[in-house]
Amino acid sequence: MEESARLSNLIGDIYDAALEPALWTGVLEKAGNFVGGSGASIFSQDAVRKEGNAFYQFGVDAHYVQLYFDKYVKFDPLSAAYLMLTIGEVSSSSIIIPPAEFFETRFYREWVRPQGWIDNVVSILDKSPTSIGAFIVFRHQRDGLADDNARSRLRLITPHLRRAVLIGKVIDLNAVEAATFADMLDALTAGIFLVDAAGHIVHANAAGRGALAAGDILRSVAGQLIARDPQVNQTLHDAFKSAEHGDAAIGTQGIAVPLITRDGERHIAHVLNLTSGRRRRTGTAIAATAVLFVRKAALETPSRPEAIAKAYKLTPTELRVLLALVEVGGGPEIAEALGIGDGTVKTHLGHLFQKTGAKHQADLVKLVAGFSSPLID
Repeated sequence: MEESARLSNLIGDIYDAALEPALWTGVLEKAGNFVGGSGASIFSQDAVRKEGNAFYQFGVDAHYVQLYFDKYVKFDPLSAAYLMLTIGEVSSSSIIIPPAEFFETRFYREWVRPQGWIDNVVSILDKSPTSIGAFIVFRHQRDGLADDNARSRLRLITPHLRRAVLIGKVIDLNAVEAATFADMLDALTAGIFLVDAAGHIVHANAAGRGALAAGDILRSVAGQLIARDPQVNQTLHDAFKSAEHGDAAIGTQGIAVPLITRDGERHIAHVLNLTSGRRRRTGTAIAATAVLFVRKAALETPSRPEAIAKAYKLTPTELRVLLALVEVGGGPEIAEALGIGDGTVKTHLGHLFQKTGAKHQADLVKLVAGFSSPLID
């Protein structure tokens, strides 16, 4: 009865915090104690952009929180693994990565161990394709590794935490949709332009604005998007005008035209209409009728870690080694970047060869490139 009353009171406090944000710190203390930890946090994290935010916390030094997002988020071996968890799922770092392996990482040696932490219990409260919102309880060395009891306790309160943070918009991965959309576009390496039927620019992302400033393949004249090559420019503007009439005009897959810079560098421009199907039937008035994607002909788009891991049944560490191979190079460089031994890298490379059927490291790089998520299929 005492334990039931404790749980009931905690759940009540969680919903109170949804309406009064100042209560969250105290709620995190109670929730952390209930689960069996010495610190707790509600946070969000983007595994692709390597950034995030701690909304509320208890028992965690603010200096280390700032240090994490300034420096160590890029070394966190758990980031990609969290993306593979489902909303409401509960796990621990000791389940995701064997402790002996985790203790070898630079992330553990330089950020986790100095705080005295040894493990965590985490639940996913919200999720998008590249980011998660979560509640985490940190286990100190005196608490020991997380056990089934700790995870069971977190499962009891996770549904309530999730409802409360959504009610209070503590974590809102969809908040301020226009700003979020603009930020997402700015994060892409491809230039993106939303244009009307006359080719006037409604919105351009950071890469698109950079292309206009360079003026090598595209420029803006009185707000109108103009291609340097007259023939390409005519093709694009015909497509912009046709897009106003929906799918039938330029097709659901749009059109693609080549763009070549003065020094011969090749780019590809794709035009898709924005007045198709369901959007047109709603009768909603929209300024932009087409979107233009501009990217280098060479492969540059980021790979999808989750798709790769699922396709080849890779462990989180195997996935980290594979991605590090692409980003930093061979075995010694991987060991240095991930903070693990050369022998461990060789072991995981062996597993990767076995699981993927690749024969050489170059084959693994090509495999990752093959999973690159293009803007246009």
